[in-house]
Amino acid sequence: MKRNLLSIVILVLVLVNTVLSVILMVSVVGTAKKTSALIDGISEALSLEVESQSSADVNSQAIPMTSIDVYNISESMTIPLAKSDDKDHYCLVSVSFSVNKDHPDYATYGSDYSAQESLIKDQVRDVISQYTIDEAKANQELIKQQILERVQALFNSDLIFNVSFGEYMFQ
Repeated sequence: MKRNLLSIVILVLVLVNTVLSVILMVSVVGTAKKTSALIDGISEALSLEVESQSSADVNSQAIPMTSIDVYNISESMTIPLAKSDDKDHYCLVSVSFSVNKDHPDYATYGSDYSAQESLIKDQVRDVISQYTIDEAKANQELIKQQILERVQALFNSDLIFNVSFGEYMFQ
């Protein structure tokens, strides 16, 4: 009789445990869904802010190839780099700029920038000369971005939307 009674008590405790586990799971899943929805809402809001900030920057993938004009600096530039050791180091770079032909400022500046080439070269020289040889090798994309920002500020326009290096060598 004691065995039978003990088995019944164990069975009741297992059933109570199962019911409580189901109740716990239902409440946790509901809360987890609400939390997930909240996180999704926040990430969408942040994503919209990031997109609205970067929508001012023209994305080269959004511009069709037929609307891209390329301006190449006429000659390669030899730029002295910042000193990192006792030796002088130089960067030999040839720079080209991608220009959006559909941009409203294209009518103002056109496709020939030879009149502004010395100003553009000065901006390129200023950016690259700030870096040591190791930094310049490691931060090529950052250098391109800084040159792009400086040239866009020079023209006061985002007509030029990309910077490319044809040669990028160091000594």
